[in-house]
Amino acid sequence: MSKTIDPDIRKAQALPSSYYTDPEKFSEIKHRFRKYWHFAAHKNQLVESSSIELKHLEKLIDEPIMMTADRKIRCISNVCTHRGMLVVDGHCSKTTLRCPYHGRTFGLDGSMRAMPEFEEVEDFPTNKDDLRNFPILDWKGLIFSGIEPSGFESSLEEMERRVGWMPIETFEYDNSRNRSYDINANWALYVDNYLEGFHIPFVHKDLNRALDYDNYQTELFDGGVLQIGIANEGESTFDIPEGSPDSGLDVAAYYYWLFPGLMLNFYPWGLSVNLVVPLSVDSTRIIYRGFVWDKKFLGKGAGGDLDKVEAEDQHIVEFTQRGVSSRSYERGRYSPTKETGVHHFHQILTS
Repeated sequence: MSKTIDPDIRKAQALPSSYYTDPEKFSEIKHRFRKYWHFAAHKNQLVESSSIELKHLEKLIDEPIMMTADRKIRCISNVCTHRGMLVVDGHCSKTTLRCPYHGRTFGLDGSMRAMPEFEEVEDFPTNKDDLRNFPILDWKGLIFSGIEPSGFESSLEEMERRVGWMPIETFEYDNSRNRSYDINANWALYVDNYLEGFHIPFVHKDLNRALDYDNYQTELFDGGVLQIGIANEGESTFDIPEGSPDSGLDVAAYYYWLFPGLMLNFYPWGLSVNLVVPLSVDSTRIIYRGFVWDKKFLGKGAGGDLDKVEAEDQHIVEFTQRGVSSRSYERGRYSPTKETGVHHFHQILTS
């Protein structure tokens, strides 16, 4: 895929409209998702289960995967090695996994344990009868996986430097904060919208009252973008320890985006994970997962009403999809002061 974005934002033109409207280009980009790390789950989603089906990961990389935990957390294939049936539907709390089709059983490590009516089968079992294990990364209880992932170290180092002081591994999974929305827009448009605070005064009136727009910060790093929302007076903020790069700042929110479509939004109450899952060239699933740190901050500040902010964003993005699909639009320009994150994303996407 040839480069189409000038690295000098003052000269650059934004993505051509075909990136949002061409089914072939969509398929080409989506196929590349197999080579990236993706969020699987927080380890605390397994507190009451021994295994969970990772449906969002299947949509992202076209591979049914589940996460299991005994003494170790793993991401393994959710496809039975007998006839291809899915082994876990939703979640399971048992210490062995049993295929509901013909009864083949596996350990939580993916090893094949037993199979009825196979006594006369020669050269059985072999390691081909075990469930495939996929690579994982565990950063402070956040589990990442993929098919052939590479890189990602710089992203984890950046987050460790900035928010590693938070006890993220202890955040409590709150399934009441789970959300899933299907929107009529290309996934990249949703990411574009997320990566700039430029629209906040125009689209998010309540959020704009919580944030100091003039001091909104955007920082770029290899594979991602960090946006820092500074609080207006009287709003909820982090108690940032000395030694942190942001010590002394009234930070209301850390908004991390990791390529291609993962948002980790840290608020004083905890973490909201936002997953952008491409379904088709003009259809995207947005999935929220919530992990609570300090309940007294729930409903307050920049992270106080995420449902309202999401509805406002979806309205804008769906209308923009209609606009970029017009024959009247080809590509725009970037604001050098407000759209550095979008420019960075477009450079990664087209490289």
